[in-house]
Amino acid sequence: MADAVERLKTGFEQFKADVYDKKPELFEPLKAHQSPKYMVFACSDSRVCPSVTLGLHPGEAFAVRNIASMVPPYDKTKYAGVGSAIEYAVCALKVEVIVVIGHSRCGGIKALLSLEDGAPDKFHFVEEWVRIGGPAKTKVKTDHASVPFEDQCSILEKVRYIHTLHMHIRTVSL
Repeated sequence: MADAVERLKTGFEQFKADVYDKKPELFEPLKAHQSPKYMVFACSDSRVCPSVTLGLHPGEAFAVRNIASMVPPYDKTKYAGVGSAIEYAVCALKVEVIVVIGHSRCGGIKALLSLEDGAPDKFHFVEEWVRIGGPAKTKVKTDHASVPFEDQCSILEKVRYIHTLHMHIRTVSL
């Protein structure tokens, strides 16, 4: 544990010396306010960092990371964390672009596709969260029933974005 904490302290000190202190023109304006152009939904997976993969700098993106990059439907009583992030990004920060990115071999997508109706949950929160992608899972299971599981996962990684988009187009048009 001590080594892990020390690694973080060293990383911060290195960032401060090598990046922050050397780029005051970037960081000084960010002290006063943020005005990101993008809102980015990305997976919590430690192997994928949206700032790195998209080449974004501090202040360019308001980011939300969660398991499988899920964007749940509008609901004032559920998913308040994601809902409040969207509301703040759109209404207060005036972001211009909302991006949802995923990645291959996503554990959240694999968990969603592995869910069996009526089976007990293994975790307290994960299964309920990934069930947001249930309609996309149903489509993949129906349309690609003869395809091996790993290939279904790969297909679902892509198809669920279409379902997310359709779900939110309906939300916006209400």
